[in-house]
Amino acid sequence: MSAPTSATSELPSRSLTNRSVDEDAIPGEDTSEVTKLFGERLQAWKHAVAYLEDYVTATEKTNHAHGKEYERVLKTVKDPLKEGHHFDQSLGGIAGMFENIRSNTQGISNQHYETAKQLKGTILPIFERLHTEIKNKSKELTKGAGKGSKAVDKARAQTQKHIEMLGQYTATYDSHAGNLKATDDPYILQRGVMHRLNKQVQEENNNRQDLISVQNSFAQFEAHIIQTIQHGMGQFLQVITTQAEHTKAAYGDMIGTTQRVPLDFEWNGFIQRNNTVLIDPTSPARTVSQISFANQNHRSTQPLISGSLERKGKVMRSYDTNYYVVTPSKFLHEFKTDDDFAKDPVPEVSLYLPDCMIGAVNGAKFNVKGKDVSKGKLGGAFSMSHEYQFKAHTPQAANQWWEIIRQAAGTVTNDLPEGSVPTSPVTGNDSPSGATQALHGEEKQPAPLQTQGLQNTDTATADHAPGSTVTPGTAASSNTAPGSAVPGEPGKY
Repeated sequence: MSAPTSATSELPSRSLTNRSVDEDAIPGEDTSEVTKLFGERLQAWKHAVAYLEDYVTATEKTNHAHGKEYERVLKTVKDPLKEGHHFDQSLGGIAGMFENIRSNTQGISNQHYETAKQLKGTILPIFERLHTEIKNKSKELTKGAGKGSKAVDKARAQTQKHIEMLGQYTATYDSHAGNLKATDDPYILQRGVMHRLNKQVQEENNNRQDLISVQNSFAQFEAHIIQTIQHGMGQFLQVITTQAEHTKAAYGDMIGTTQRVPLDFEWNGFIQRNNTVLIDPTSPARTVSQISFANQNHRSTQPLISGSLERKGKVMRSYDTNYYVVTPSKFLHEFKTDDDFAKDPVPEVSLYLPDCMIGAVNGAKFNVKGKDVSKGKLGGAFSMSHEYQFKAHTPQAANQWWEIIRQAAGTVTNDLPEGSVPTSPVTGNDSPSGATQALHGEEKQPAPLQTQGLQNTDTATADHAPGSTVTPGTAASSNTAPGSAVPGEPGKY
């Protein structure tokens, strides 16, 4: 049997005008790498704020201790001066000097207590609240971007699983000459890969957008952290400068250094150090059309012919239009649509053509009798044979479908669809009556075709020997390329 002509050169895809080089289906990047980096970043800020909390707490305890120490200092001048009667007790004298010493020493002690109270009640809560904000930001990062990374990993695992299945059964196809179950047809498995790959890309792009939002919010959040630190340390300066004047320069230099830090200085340095990890918001999002995977264009995944046909229902007896494909594995699959992304492309009906019987074509109609094996080997064992009545859009398309199915079918008869008038090889499907009925649908709906024991019409008996195979539509298909459902366009209707 000659090799059938491929009807389509590639699977349906959504291309972009600015298409880049092919990308891997499963990138080697760690989806949680950016989230971990930001988690470490928040941890660093949290520790920095914790250092400030510890610093303020230690300063508060020191001032409280200094208050007690100055009470001890006060006791050294508490008692009246010995031989005090030698000194004038009025103000301005030596006695007045010591009284001033006692008063100022008591004031220094009280001031240290007041400083400790302000540090604990006013300054420390500023950094404690900032510490809490950073912790909440860490939880938000884990529940938001971290959860999106897990969803991406799960989607990639499902895609990888189906790519491996595709590789397994394409290898089986090559080693067993295409003898596969319908569910293991590499064409079906590839469409399953495309379906899951589409879901994976959606999860990747959603997670990517979440991480871009996190990056943008981190710039503002870090500016808020620095502003809060500046505000808290400014308040700290005001409290400390009420102490001894000689400590003012040291604390002023420390706070001045803090105040001179630009709001975006740390952020700009962070971006430069991690430019290989962070996401560039200007880079384009991933698309399925830019991705390649193993065995994507394997010959077993390319349909021999594909397109829309009408099939007569078993109950309502009316014709419904569906999408049909004949694969190199010799299956005739029926789908609701050719869209791989809307739903998982599982066949509604699958006929293994070597186990099927095909009758002759008449006009735009032909019949195929066989078992539906779309439910697998076990379901196919209990299913009954049915006669499927098909109608193409044109007689030329019907001849194209019939010829490709005939090459794979187990049995070919010259039986015409019931209620149809057979055509001679000379006139074929271009006869006036046949063409008119096929194109305008004026014939009555045929009853199910009896493929065994059916007597042919006188015309068919006269023109053909008993048991011979009829090849109708010879004249009608003379201008149609082999393996094509559309004149002048090979392989696809």
